[in-house]
Amino acid sequence: MYSRAVTDRPAFDFHGTLANSGPLSREQALAALDHAAELTAASQFADAARLYQRVIGFDDRGVTAAAMLGFGQAMHRLDQEDQAIGAWQEVVSLPVTPATYPAWRELAGARVRGGDLAGAAEAYRQADRLAPTADKAEIASRLGWLSKEMGDPKAAGRYFSTARGGSAIAMTIAIIAVTTVISLAADFGGKDGAALWNAFSLDKPLVAMGQVYRLVTSALIHFVLASNPYDLPASPLHLPLNMYALWIVGPVIERMYGRSRMFAFYVVAAVGGSLMSFAFGASVVSVGASGAVFGMFGLLAGALAVHRPALGPNTRGVFINVVTLIGLNLFIGFTSAGIDNWGHIGGLLTGLCFGLLFVPTGVPATRSMWQRPGSEAGTAEPILGRSGMRAVQVAGLAGLLVAFGALWSIGYPVWSAVSP
Repeated sequence: MYSRAVTDRPAFDFHGTLANSGPLSREQALAALDHAAELTAASQFADAARLYQRVIGFDDRGVTAAAMLGFGQAMHRLDQEDQAIGAWQEVVSLPVTPATYPAWRELAGARVRGGDLAGAAEAYRQADRLAPTADKAEIASRLGWLSKEMGDPKAAGRYFSTARGGSAIAMTIAIIAVTTVISLAADFGGKDGAALWNAFSLDKPLVAMGQVYRLVTSALIHFVLASNPYDLPASPLHLPLNMYALWIVGPVIERMYGRSRMFAFYVVAAVGGSLMSFAFGASVVSVGASGAVFGMFGLLAGALAVHRPALGPNTRGVFINVVTLIGLNLFIGFTSAGIDNWGHIGGLLTGLCFGLLFVPTGVPATRSMWQRPGSEAGTAEPILGRSGMRAVQVAGLAGLLVAFGALWSIGYPVWSAVSP
């Protein structure tokens, strides 16, 4: 929208612009918009609001609309929601400008926060008419969630299909299918099945020898029968319980973050669970997707606690249920024999890290609603700035890699001394 490069720009006369009661020149108005955006980014919302107000009424409706959009965002951050909504409604009542699309997005978010789901859906539909192609899938996903919360599963399915270009739970289904096929083939495949066990299980001495791929492939094997090569105890419920838990939490994660990121989170959570077991677990061999599944629960718990994705009035209940389920499973793990609870904890902490670092992209989130105008029509930039958010994520992921290295350094001396 109306912003320019800050290089070689003269210092902005903030107080002089506010004190001047006469009309602003175009150069002054654009400079005021730029400076107000900088004030908003610096969390100086009251000053930003005053400056935006000074620009409102400029004889170019595009500049005035941008000022009203920014004023609404500043008032939202000052907890003056009614004034914020009033400003955004003024923007959308004008003929279409570059500020119209983000104003409809802001109104949709405000209506979600106020519990007006039907009004939010209408605002998103209006936004969709003006949205750039890159934003169409995200808006469709948000409309899908709103339709689901309003009791219209057919419409929700259509929106989710539009958002993902097909099934909204395709990755969850694929993981469940692959895991089930490999687990059953390993348990019922005779000699070939034994070969799968030998190749895929978390055999810790072999991992210490360099077969690190087992940190991931062990999530594909479950001990359904007692006739496995390692004489692990039979557990007919091991596979179905893990897959049922993934079926419950996987679609939520996939709709919140998309297929590719959900898959990446799942794989890295499996690695985190395996490394925790490698560092602290007593069993020579471990198998199962529990660490990865716990990672999905940790991810959801972290995202719900910090980013508050707008899942509707049931969000609090979802959060309580997730935390309760995590606690119950950890209790069972600590009080039952044959369960590698260290793997559960490692996956849980890995997923929690992702949930804290990454804002959901497929549903509205409180943090993503706090935005300021970007440099182009239809774009928005987080308050921390895109580079700031990326720096936080890079630092968090670097810390996770350091933690993984520490777990390896703890387990390696133990298992490298054990003959495979």
